[in-house]
Amino acid sequence: MSTDPVCQGFAHYACLYGDEEEFLATAVPFAEEGLAAGESVLAATTPANIQLLRDALGARAHALDTADTAHFGRRPVDRVAAFLRYWEDCSAPGRPVRMIAEPVWAGKCARQISELKRMESGFNVLLAHMDARLICLYDTRAVPDHVVDAAWATHPRHVVGDLVLPCGTYTDPESYAAAGETPLPPPPSGAALLEPPASPAAVRRFARLRAEAAGLADERVAQAETLANEALTWLLAQGAADVKVRSWEEPGALVWDVLGRGLQAALPGRFAGFAPPGRLADPHDGLWLVRSLCESVEIRGEGEGGLRLRLRCAGARVRDWP
Repeated sequence: MSTDPVCQGFAHYACLYGDEEEFLATAVPFAEEGLAAGESVLAATTPANIQLLRDALGARAHALDTADTAHFGRRPVDRVAAFLRYWEDCSAPGRPVRMIAEPVWAGKCARQISELKRMESGFNVLLAHMDARLICLYDTRAVPDHVVDAAWATHPRHVVGDLVLPCGTYTDPESYAAAGETPLPPPPSGAALLEPPASPAAVRRFARLRAEAAGLADERVAQAETLANEALTWLLAQGAADVKVRSWEEPGALVWDVLGRGLQAALPGRFAGFAPPGRLADPHDGLWLVRSLCESVEIRGEGEGGLRLRLRCAGARVRDWP
């Protein structure tokens, strides 16, 4: 990829491939160039692609770092942490890292696909301080057309073999994330309401009682207390003067709705709280903890000075097997 004008800082590319040859035409020169320069190279893709790349690299494959993409950051917040951790562990002054990564799109529900698209855009913000090159792979045999369209919109450039080209529909990440947001439906009429005032102690007790009533195991009850407390604390830190907390059950999920009113400060950016504490100059460490404890977090502005958090946690009948 010596034709790439970006030589330092973070470079984010899309690679759309339709067969093994197209995958190798991009992955092999990218990996070879990095390994020859003494750079760390990670391939986080499918086991089949990893084996193809290893076979093509031959003896040089001993220096290639690999990860099965199905386990490389299950949720967006985990995937951001995985990339940051690899860069921190493997980079050095004057020696960037190279990463080839392929999100798992198959079998995802609509909400998860939307979150993955937002994540791809968010990398341009969350990883911007890294000295790294990241190629995101899209197998056009498997991904739907709307995901292909998202690839062009969330990556500044794309690669074909070792040729680097601009993405004509690339969109500013904040604008892209905003365009993908839809209004949150109101809480159901039967949702449990925490009677004000929503103090930290009251919110923790409410969360504990709701989680116990939903049949969550002790560990998940403790997690519910923590996430509800952190959500409230974060909203108060944003200047919320009045907070209402509601909770209800959906099939497979326990849902929390935390609405803050009276915020005086500007609303946080749409990628707030995705970086682990200490990784960036991010004042939203509490929000990162909330994201880490939930299956999904949706944040919406609510009129003048309002901010709503919709948090979904796994329900009692969702089983995590070792």
